[in-house]
Amino acid sequence: MTLLVIDAGSSSVRALLVDDAGQPLLGAVARRFHEFHTDHSGAVTADAAALRDRLEACIDDILRHPQAGTIRAVGMASFVGNLVGLKKGIPITPLYTYADTQPAEAVAYLRSLVDTAAAHQRTGCPQHTAYHPARLRWLKQTQPEIFAAVDCWTDFATTCYRTWFGRDVPCSYSVASWSGLFNRATLGWDAEWLNVLGLAESLFSPLADFTAAQTGLTGDYAARWPSLRDVPFFLAVGDGAAANIGSGGTDRAHPVLTVGTTAALRLVTEETLPPVPSGLWVYRVDARRHLIGGATSEGGNIFDWAGRTLQLPDAETVERELTNCLPDGHGLVFLPLLAGERSPGWAVDATGGIHGLRLGTTPLDILQAALEGVALRLSLVADRLGLGDAPLFAGGGALVGSPAWAQIIANALGRSLHVLAEEEVTARGVALLLLKTLDGLDAPPPSIQRVYQPDSAAVNIYQKARERQVAFYGLFT
Repeated sequence: MTLLVIDAGSSSVRALLVDDAGQPLLGAVARRFHEFHTDHSGAVTADAAALRDRLEACIDDILRHPQAGTIRAVGMASFVGNLVGLKKGIPITPLYTYADTQPAEAVAYLRSLVDTAAAHQRTGCPQHTAYHPARLRWLKQTQPEIFAAVDCWTDFATTCYRTWFGRDVPCSYSVASWSGLFNRATLGWDAEWLNVLGLAESLFSPLADFTAAQTGLTGDYAARWPSLRDVPFFLAVGDGAAANIGSGGTDRAHPVLTVGTTAALRLVTEETLPPVPSGLWVYRVDARRHLIGGATSEGGNIFDWAGRTLQLPDAETVERELTNCLPDGHGLVFLPLLAGERSPGWAVDATGGIHGLRLGTTPLDILQAALEGVALRLSLVADRLGLGDAPLFAGGGALVGSPAWAQIIANALGRSLHVLAEEEVTARGVALLLLKTLDGLDAPPPSIQRVYQPDSAAVNIYQKARERQVAFYGLFT
């Protein structure tokens, strides 16, 4: 028997077949790449219907696989913090993403209007453009006619399910917890925020745990995907939650670092209602488990930026030279907020910066300083999480692709880094959640590719480098 995992990511959408051990079947993956629409206003959006079409094409492809007839359940992970307005089930707004910074002024307004500390503890989310309160306030002010026409505010994954099943499908607690409107204690939409925004709860999807599986595809989709007509579709979970579970981060003793396009450091806890650490967030895996952590807007995108901007040699040469570089040996301070800031400062107008340039500064110096800068930012998150001596499970294409950077991060965080051999941690996480629900199976530990141990001398060097970076950050915030 197999499971169908749908993975709606921020750069591609995929459908995979996974076996009952949580491992993807060889050759059983269909993918479509996509890019968010961006402009100088700060917009980072997508066309929800077009993105759904790409996702459905992946499902069409995967259902041609010889093992597709053995699918017994469907699960989904989705990029989260996104918002779309529907009218009679049809999107009438763009799909606004977590990276869209257009509501910056609304953040400032709402911060003056509410008790931000109390709201942070209620919802698990700070006030920032990544979350819905500011976006809804901004839309109401700037597009009042469209805003008034919306009869449901929801997310991409729930929009897909509503289309496929032809009814008002719930949004999962996991996905809702990334909105900034979800009350952690009541597991419902936050009444205080709705009152501040002047919005009725009926304008939002109903809520349920991801285990509230949906069956009975609507007519067109029952005909298009007959083998899935009566198969249960479990509600979507946030991709970060799925990645944590898939990486072995199932409890507080096993924190996880993921470095893809961006980076996140997270841990799972079953505490009843854990406090939200300053500068961090608390989301949900499910009704029982919380996901505590912080994310940076920078990660592998630093490599992309450097490749576009600096005259670097080939990747193999860069990696070899980075391996031989002395820690913090370039004399630079690099603040890597090239895509803005999330944890821990959440400054809505943050930008990157570099200090200490000289005539002798080389492109490799700048790249090394940038990679170290990301590592130092992650160390700030690690300190606020209170990880103690726990080793870190770590994954993500950017990290696996650069052992030199993995060693830098181990040194900056002062702890061992267990880089995973698992390539599909998000899909694995969805599969493990389904297997636990369907069969009561506990997640097996992930396979480890390599362990990086911190070097004590480098740890001390990076502690001083972090002090300089924090001081540099303070000049602009």
